[in-house]
Amino acid sequence: MAGNIHELRPKPADTEKITINLGYVDLGHVDLMVQEGFYSNRTDFIRTAIRNQLERHSDVVKQSTARKNLDLGLRNYSREDLEAARRAGEMLHINVLGLASIAQDVTPELARATIASISVLGALHASPAVKAALADKMR
Repeated sequence: MAGNIHELRPKPADTEKITINLGYVDLGHVDLMVQEGFYSNRTDFIRTAIRNQLERHSDVVKQSTARKNLDLGLRNYSREDLEAARRAGEMLHINVLGLASIAQDVTPELARATIASISVLGALHASPAVKAALADKMR
């Protein structure tokens, strides 16, 4: 029975891997906090620190999000979405804080014909060909 299960669409990752450089003393402090049981590992400490800073500045983030007219969270653009925009003679201005995802079946030509500008604070998932086609439209 398990052989009959097929994944129709791969699930997008809900996190993005980043790399940071820390001084040895700061890293030692993090390791000490982990060793003392305040955090389960370095990643847990870093995530908590980031969330605390975001919460600390939440009012500014909310104001900036509204002022810049950003879609917040996960925003998917399917081939059908872009084809509908093309039929309507509309150009999309994509502004996302979070994850913007352009479907894998979107051609570079369709993306260029329907996306006027793209600004993503977070991550953009699209094929390398679509990213290359939109390179001059990214802010």
